[in-house]
Amino acid sequence: MHKFDPFFDKINNEIHSNKLQELFEWIESNFPDLEREFKWNTPMYSHHGTFILGISTAKPHISIAPEDHTMSVFKDKIDASGYAQTKGLYKVKWNDTMNYDLLREIIEYNIEDKQDVNTFWRK
Repeated sequence: MHKFDPFFDKINNEIHSNKLQELFEWIESNFPDLEREFKWNTPMYSHHGTFILGISTAKPHISIAPEDHTMSVFKDKIDASGYAQTKGLYKVKWNDTMNYDLLREIIEYNIEDKQDVNTFWRK
């Protein structure tokens, strides 16, 4: 069983499911060292046991959650991409194009910034 199967089992829209599958495949092909986690009913990626990124869905969007600290670092770039954001996540509407360059920067930042972190969340 794929760790993310419980998440995909709840997606009953084929277009949404395909967009999410594309997102997960992109993450895993570009960052093969990331580990899949499924916690709090949310697909997540970690590196050496520390959280890197979480992904969830809502009726109008996909939520990309890289932690509050990282959101503050990338606030302006997220705004420039046209995505709505809250303290801990940004929202990609189902019909929006995924900005993979921004996502790459966020993931690379978290991996580098958390290289010496030995807890799941930043303290």
